[in-house]
Amino acid sequence: MSERPITYRDSGVDISAANAFIKKIKPLIRKTDRPEVLSKIGHFAGLFALPQQNYCEPILVASTDGVGTKLKVALQYQKYDGLGQDLVAMSANDILCCGAEPLFFLDYFATGKLELTQAEQLVGGIVDACTSINCALLGGETAEMPSIYQEGEFDLAGFIVGIVERDKLIDGHNIAVGDQIIGLASSGLHSNGFSLVRKVLETKKLSLTTPYEPFSAPLGEVLLAPTKLYVNTVAALKKEFDLHGIAHITGGGLLENLDRVLPEACRAVIKIASWPRPPLFQMLQKWGSIAEEEMQRVFNCGIGLMLVVPAQQSAKVLQRLTELGEHAWAIGQIETRNGKEALQVL
Repeated sequence: MSERPITYRDSGVDISAANAFIKKIKPLIRKTDRPEVLSKIGHFAGLFALPQQNYCEPILVASTDGVGTKLKVALQYQKYDGLGQDLVAMSANDILCCGAEPLFFLDYFATGKLELTQAEQLVGGIVDACTSINCALLGGETAEMPSIYQEGEFDLAGFIVGIVERDKLIDGHNIAVGDQIIGLASSGLHSNGFSLVRKVLETKKLSLTTPYEPFSAPLGEVLLAPTKLYVNTVAALKKEFDLHGIAHITGGGLLENLDRVLPEACRAVIKIASWPRPPLFQMLQKWGSIAEEEMQRVFNCGIGLMLVVPAQQSAKVLQRLTELGEHAWAIGQIETRNGKEALQVL
């Protein structure tokens, strides 16, 4: 009696399901196309022609990031639609710090078993985010790895490429003593600090489905608010103002991001009381008895992006940000740094 042949599906990988998924998301991905996209979906690589108009010395700017352990909260709460924007925003906001315009995005989705509804929510979120910033979703990879991930679990990674004219590059070298620091409001935790958040949830036995005071929505909804995209806002500001420096407040929180763009001769002095700290950060600090310095090192504490601008333009930048629908505050200034002083002081 002959044994039944072993198939790939027996090992936990369903090629037919993956093919059906690709076929289903093709129309979604096409929504993100730009004129420079030359390839069709499903080819071995994505093709993108460099835009010629308005660029004399173009510089490509690239970044990669993930969503971190925010995924675990999403899995526990069974809500995935915001993770796509998280993935795009974490990389897009990074290249924004160089003044770059996003061109195209690639995603990597790895899972134990492909669940179509879950995967469609994730890709739908990526598509919506890319469309909102005119960034092509040029390609991606979906991998079933049952020996790596348990059923229902997954991981995400994103890769973005942008472009900036050489003489429009923002790298902090123009930052000078007297410049003002403007903080743009975050939409919540964004995608950082969730290992500490989950430790607080576990220790205090908090429920994601409970709308704790002062929140009107369940805690899971509050924690999973998507990372804010600042691309369109900064693109508008660049046309009118001199942006000397931009810092995405991501891993490292308030303490360790602005100093990445500061010249050695300068230090940033930030007034921590110059903006209202959102209730979510207040409650996390209370629930976890988290020290203030730890809060500042881990979380954005309500500031998702910092701009360094000339003092004489600060008031007009704030006014323009209000017109663009942003909440923003003057939160500090650039001072002369003694060689022994920290680059950034709160």
